[in-house]
Amino acid sequence: MIITLSRQYLAGADKVAKLVAAELGWLVVDDAFIDTLAERSGFDPEDVKGLEERVPSFMERFAQSSALSIPEFLISAPDATFEPEAIKLAHMTRDLVTELGRRDRVVLVGRAAAAVLARERDAIHVWLVASIEHRVREAIRRYGMTESEARTEVTARDTSRARYHRELYHRVWADPVNYHFVLNTELLGTEGAAEMILARARALGW
Repeated sequence: MIITLSRQYLAGADKVAKLVAAELGWLVVDDAFIDTLAERSGFDPEDVKGLEERVPSFMERFAQSSALSIPEFLISAPDATFEPEAIKLAHMTRDLVTELGRRDRVVLVGRAAAAVLARERDAIHVWLVASIEHRVREAIRRYGMTESEARTEVTARDTSRARYHRELYHRVWADPVNYHFVLNTELLGTEGAAEMILARARALGW
């Protein structure tokens, strides 16, 4: 049994995950995922944490060569280029998500978990969204950005996450068909979104 939370940047996934996990008595895998993957891979935790947001620049610095074997799950356009270290990290991310998918009672935030675990039957996949205006205000509040800086940051993060799903998993991040729920945390609040997820979990006997 696993619940995955995909999310637009600053849509409140951290709060929703904690509320759901606390009510069910489950484990939240967010920062713990970063620490585990960093330990296994030897990468800096900041590289692991930022992979979803930095995948275009992180994966395009290395020219393809005939000696480089691109894994099947990495979908490359004719002009795409990949960095071996990024491929290694993407492989390990996928493998760790798959490993976690075999465990019971986990709330997993991000990491394209809904794509990796798409065939998992005992799962609830959720995409959390909010308007860009709401998330810009949140960026200003949290990080002291100007409105222009905040809007640029929110847009860039969303764009990179979409590209991460598209290039690594050949999947449309924003397609609602990929999820059991698409929940607007601006309108529902994080507590309201958590309650809807919990209602489904309880209906499944979790």
